Amino acid sequence: MIVSRRLALVLLVALAAAPAARAQPRVQAQDPVHDDARARWEKLTPEQRQQLRENYQKWKALPRDEKARLEQERERLRAMSPDRRAEVEQNWRTFRDLPPQQRQQILERFERWRDMSPERRAEMRAAFRDILRAGPQERQRYLDNLRRWRDMSPADRDRARDMWREHRERHRR
Repeated sequence: MIVSRRLALVLLVALAAAPAARAQPRVQAQDPVHDDARARWEKLTPEQRQQLRENYQKWKALPRDEKARLEQERERLRAMSPDRRAEVEQNWRTFRDLPPQQRQQILERFERWRDMSPERRAEMRAAFRDILRAGPQERQRYLDNLRRWRDMSPADRDRARDMWREHRERHRR
């Protein structure tokens, strides 16, 4: 849930920071930026305006440190190349359109990834690279093993890990 909340808040920051997102836009005479914001505001439906007002109120209610973190995320998005930003936006849309159960699984896996040590993440990246470079048969063998692993109960996984460790120790001697 943290990732989707984070991404939603980053998007909220982008909307809240846009001049058109203000509940009561202030127009200064002869100011093209404000004129453009006012024109965008006027094009919104009443429902869209209300949603922006609500988002802005949520933004205002956030703690200062959370606002700062989200502003950094927004700046990081802005600093991306247009192609990379489009890729990130597409990934977000794809994630958002997944069924809730799949989104939850992804978020849980992401949390486990974040909790790994840098060394373990490096090991995992290397393993993924090896899998991607492997031939089709080797890759399929890996996917079959992964499917069997996921189908195991936690107790069965623990037993399999213990057997694997014992096997590895025997062969080291």
